[in-house]
Amino acid sequence: MTEATEKIAGDMSENKLCDKFVATFEILGRKWNGMIIETLLVNGPRRFKDLAESVSKCSDRVLVERLKELEAAGIIERRTYADSALIEYALTPRGESMRDMMAAIHEWSDKWQTINK
Repeated sequence: MTEATEKIAGDMSENKLCDKFVATFEILGRKWNGMIIETLLVNGPRRFKDLAESVSKCSDRVLVERLKELEAAGIIERRTYADSALIEYALTPRGESMRDMMAAIHEWSDKWQTINK
């Protein structure tokens, strides 16, 4: 747990958040992770360059970092092929199971989120 989430959890002593809930939002709350997951949900396995185009405001360095974090969390897998230089990133069953949750986030944002341009 990061210091920020420990402080939030500590501040909510009577209504302490579930550790699993906190751990989930540590993953989803990281900038770009939701966009990476959504891209893979919508488009299927992608090469790094395709992910970089989809999450265009994310630097390559940060994208590499986020992909490693999502892989360590068991949400995506890095696929390599023996007779090819092809490397793809794909959702694991754990990542694929986020489909309904991401759909619910879309519904909520369509109803409640306003963007001031």
